[in-house]
Amino acid sequence: MAQPAARVHDLCKTYRIHERPPGLAAAVRSVFHRQYKDLEAVRGLSFSVEPGERIGFLGPNGAGKTTTLKILAGLLHPTSGEVRVSGFVPQRREAAFLKSITLVMGQKQQLLWDLPPAETFALNRALYGVPEREFAATMAELEELLGIAEVARKPTRQLSLGERMKCELAAALLHRPQVLFLDEPTIGLDVSMQLAVREFIRRYNERSGATVLLTSHYMDDVASLCRRVVVIDQGRLRYDGDLAELVRSLRPDKRVSLRLTGAPDREALERAGTVVELEAGRALLQVKQERLREAVGFLLGLASVSDLTVEDPPLEEVMRELFAPTDGAAAAPTVAEPA
Repeated sequence: MAQPAARVHDLCKTYRIHERPPGLAAAVRSVFHRQYKDLEAVRGLSFSVEPGERIGFLGPNGAGKTTTLKILAGLLHPTSGEVRVSGFVPQRREAAFLKSITLVMGQKQQLLWDLPPAETFALNRALYGVPEREFAATMAELEELLGIAEVARKPTRQLSLGERMKCELAAALLHRPQVLFLDEPTIGLDVSMQLAVREFIRRYNERSGATVLLTSHYMDDVASLCRRVVVIDQGRLRYDGDLAELVRSLRPDKRVSLRLTGAPDREALERAGTVVELEAGRALLQVKQERLREAVGFLLGLASVSDLTVEDPPLEEVMRELFAPTDGAAAAPTVAEPA
């Protein structure tokens, strides 16, 4: 049986933070007597990732996602617990381990600002010891997938954000890593460029069999790329399992979007479900799963309905409900056992 591409068991990471109140007197006192507090960024986290999987790693800001990715990439040492990536202990940062992974952070860049990305590509080739022939073949493949043949020869400072992100991905993949840690790879990109980056990640995964662990606050990234999600909150595992099952467990109702040709009739629409939005030309209804067939048949019989689409609730709403403070009114979904 093949070993997991990544395995995290009972991972904990605690930061020791210096605290002091504002003011000159407090600053002077802190020179001689410092006060610290411990901040638990990750608490007893366990999950595993199989080779070739594309997994969404989700959680609110401050949940511990980036800390976990940095531990998996060997940039941070865990306080306790066991971490393995492709059989390696990341914190040892062995050469074979570094050649097997890559970490792409949407808010950081490795491209040399005043030089063309092609210069960074050449530098990375030398750093990773990639043979010239293999480098040329990889560059040809990445240029085809990303469409960067021309932009790679312009100074980085002259490129758009989307062009820079494409070149960042190319620079990170020149050594053909088998495990990709992607932290907000589409942040700040426009819709068309987000689609291009998602398509590239999918195609690279399918061509190379590389494992992808993706964090993103753009739920479209996760919905289009990941069947399985690992959700953490306040450093703890909240859910590990099928994304569709998570949606069904929290929001079992369906959304029915209608295009209308005549004046909207709220009273008629309310016979099918709860009206969420209603305006000239369109309506949005929330319909219970068990009544969906009946509701669709009724709505299609209305003369004013020209088109109808059935969808799951937006993933953003599902995540908001999952992370909402619990007051006993709603129960959190059962956490699946880590794989």
